[in-house]
Amino acid sequence: MTPITVRVQPPAVTLPDPANLDEKRGIPLASYLVRGGNRLTGDVTISGSKNAALGIIAAATMLDGPCKIENIPDVADINVLLEIIKALGAEIRRDSEGSLYIDPQPIHTYVAEHERVRSIRGSYYLLGAMLGRFGSASILMPGGCNFGTRPIDQHMKGFEALGAHATIEHGRISLHADTLKGENIFLDVVSVGATINIMIAATKAEGTTVIENAAKEPHIVDVANFLNTMGANIRGAGTDVIRITGTPVLPAGCSYAVIPDQIEAGTYMIAAAITRGDVTVHGLIPKHMEPLSAKLEEMGAQLDVGDDSIRVWIDPEENLQPASFKTIPYPGFPTDLQPQTTVMLCTVPGTSRMLETVWDNRFQYVDELKMMGAQIMTSGQMAIIEGVNQLTGAVVTARDLRAGAAMVLAGLVAEGTTEVTDIAKIERGYENFIHKLRSLGADITRVEN
Repeated sequence: MTPITVRVQPPAVTLPDPANLDEKRGIPLASYLVRGGNRLTGDVTISGSKNAALGIIAAATMLDGPCKIENIPDVADINVLLEIIKALGAEIRRDSEGSLYIDPQPIHTYVAEHERVRSIRGSYYLLGAMLGRFGSASILMPGGCNFGTRPIDQHMKGFEALGAHATIEHGRISLHADTLKGENIFLDVVSVGATINIMIAATKAEGTTVIENAAKEPHIVDVANFLNTMGANIRGAGTDVIRITGTPVLPAGCSYAVIPDQIEAGTYMIAAAITRGDVTVHGLIPKHMEPLSAKLEEMGAQLDVGDDSIRVWIDPEENLQPASFKTIPYPGFPTDLQPQTTVMLCTVPGTSRMLETVWDNRFQYVDELKMMGAQIMTSGQMAIIEGVNQLTGAVVTARDLRAGAAMVLAGLVAEGTTEVTDIAKIERGYENFIHKLRSLGADITRVEN
């Protein structure tokens, strides 16, 4: 049966004063001023995983009842997705402790027309959720960080295998299926987004769906665990074969806590190493950090691993050793820690190498580092880094979320003051970034331009 859709006008959105906006992007103009030279010391607690929360919130729109999701980070990407699902009709409430209450039952349209859909990549998870719930989905083409080609062909391949007809016209993706039926789906490339999206849609398909060559990232496991808590039947998440037995009703009514943010944790671990500091990162899952922890120890950093914490410290009189890195899908070294790690390698005497195998254009930020005195040569997906005695402050731009965080880390050890512009990209994914860095002794200020 073709679903009946009632389309409603999205609620009015309060926008910032246009006089304070970047004319090209419509975002408030602000910068970080970072004064280098301080050794970071102390304790920092990690927020919930942005990437897991995006998938979980989208999956929650498919439930047949309300749910409570704890440990939701207060970052721009999450807030944008909440605006979008509010416009679909969901009832949402957040409390001061980071818990989110979602009742998706009032959702009465599968058409996501909110203007913010284009601003984040994670909005595409609504394709799987609306397809699973209504048998149809229609959203504007999603956006996100621009550091290489990010096709959605594997998403479409999976949806079509489940019985959906897909079209992409005039900047809009539309899906429709008379009936979703389980199928064996082999992903041609390991794709985190496609794995999550297909898994969400298959949760309400008839029969059993098998996703082969699935991605294994921790946030995929977290989305699967959330759906299972709400009544789904998903097995094998975290391996390369995931089996989903369709469940017609997901009653929800439960609560679930999002896992800690692996990339935020890694950023602070690297910050400790860059500043030759002594930082204990709390509230993480040590196993998720093993690819980074192993390389830091290889370079000479000292690590003390607890049940849910990792202390990273380096004797200020000692130097780290150069190293070679290669980004690959989990459980390999994460691409989202590549820019931060490259900055660290700039401070290490000798020659280091960074091979990026996940995205084809993720070294855009290298020109910013060169303005700070870094010696980096890039060729295709390889960067060769010669350590320098001292980076120097400059005005640099946050090219994307993780590259922006890397610019801040560079400023922490640069001589003088570094101004990092376009920081809205950084605030998409780091909760209380300024406060947490200051608590460790960083000299950093947010300024409105």
